Amino acid sequence: MKPTDIARVQAYLRKLFANERIHIDAPKKAGATIEVRVGDEFIGTLHRDDEDGEVSFAFQMMILEEDLPPAPKAK
Repeated sequence: MKPTDIARVQAYLRKLFANERIHIDAPKKAGATIEVRVGDEFIGTLHRDDEDGEVSFAFQMMILEEDLPPAPKAK
């Protein structure tokens, strides 16, 4: 993914979520995973899809079970 793509998607996500702490890190190696963070917290990955001349970006967010609040107890 080009640096200009990363910058554009980062600006879009920051505006969409009203959060300037969102960062998209360019991969250190070509073809490596592109990571999305909020502050220092890794929250997901970003992928570019160029199919039939149309470009789209997919953001996949991971939520770990251990990060969720406890489930309510059944009555």
